[in-house]
Amino acid sequence: MKSKWFKRSLMLGVILAIVLNFVTLPYYVTRPGDAQVLAPLVEVEGGYENKGKFMLTTVKMGKANIFTYALAKVSDYQTIFPINQIRSEDETDEEYSYRQLHMMESSKETAIKVAYEKAGKKVDLITKGVYVFSVKEGLAAEGKLKIGDRITKVDGEDTTTAEALIDKVNSKKIGDKIELIFDRDDRQESAMITLGEHPEDPNRPGIGISLMTDYTIEMDPDISINTSQIGGPSAGLMFSLEIYNQLVKEDIAKGYEIAGTGAMNENGKVQRIGGIAQKIVAADNSGVEIFFAPNENGREGSNYQEAMKAAKDINTDMKIVPVDTFDEAIAYLEALDPK
Repeated sequence: MKSKWFKRSLMLGVILAIVLNFVTLPYYVTRPGDAQVLAPLVEVEGGYENKGKFMLTTVKMGKANIFTYALAKVSDYQTIFPINQIRSEDETDEEYSYRQLHMMESSKETAIKVAYEKAGKKVDLITKGVYVFSVKEGLAAEGKLKIGDRITKVDGEDTTTAEALIDKVNSKKIGDKIELIFDRDDRQESAMITLGEHPEDPNRPGIGISLMTDYTIEMDPDISINTSQIGGPSAGLMFSLEIYNQLVKEDIAKGYEIAGTGAMNENGKVQRIGGIAQKIVAADNSGVEIFFAPNENGREGSNYQEAMKAAKDINTDMKIVPVDTFDEAIAYLEALDPK
């Protein structure tokens, strides 16, 4: 009798665990990923091969269930985020993935521009318009624009960058109308939008969308970068270093395994990213020797300071290097003794 009761209880427990595993909570959990060597992902036509390795670091993220949520609560380098801190309430998982992949595409194009210019190679970054990455519920653009639209004109004038569109909106007042020309599904369409309050500042006009400039790039020699499984902009610095290393004869990594993180703009400035403590853990677990971290001009609470705190906590021998620009990273490597 006791044996039957035990077996039934065990079976019910297993079924309950399986069910709970598939029931997601309104949270995401992030944890350290790994450090991935970039050379197999980046191929410059006729580029040089090198002994040193540049690596990007990743953070793994997934929707929380009761088990992953509980584990993250007691883990030092797992972080819990409410869904609305990762994506907007009206944004689907597919839309979020779309946004992350396009951010990676923009990051690659910027990385190519910076590296090719530094190496003295031919490169031209051309702006094609502005992508819509989210449309806020209840705000001016709802029902008129959607994710994936590429805005090309504002009030009849060509609009090639997100900054230009924002400047145009800021030059108007709440209640003014603005005409947008945009491409959708290979068709050109238009929308007249009445500007409302900006969601973060009720005294400013706003459309209620998030934007990113759509770039295309021409370069010589040709290059291919395979990032089909990687999203977001945070690998910009490391892509630039790997591309530059293949463009120049010298092995600028000098035999070391070098990782790092940082988004980068087209002027070569290294910008703040999220999850750097988890990336420090990922890099240390992968045997990285040197790690570049955004310095943010030394401001309090910078990525570099967060990285140093994590490095001290896990007692790593990895060298953490602060950088504000791509040129600073190159200067550090040029002064580095070969391994």
